[in-house]
Amino acid sequence: MPIKITLDEALRNKQMTSKELCEKINITEANMSILRSGKAKAIRFDTLSKICMYLECEPKDILQYIEGEEESE
Repeated sequence: MPIKITLDEALRNKQMTSKELCEKINITEANMSILRSGKAKAIRFDTLSKICMYLECEPKDILQYIEGEEESE
């Protein structure tokens, strides 16, 4: 997938666990795991907004486009 998720790095920078973030943004740990692993096919803007608010970051800090990567089906 041409989108790389760098959420783990943002969590480390904020010294927050993914469980703490899940509680703050009200999503399950299973959904957070799917997002962190890069297996998510989509993310709601509301969820992205909450992640950025609590991690004090911009979307570009947790999502990267990797040019040349092919979309796998």
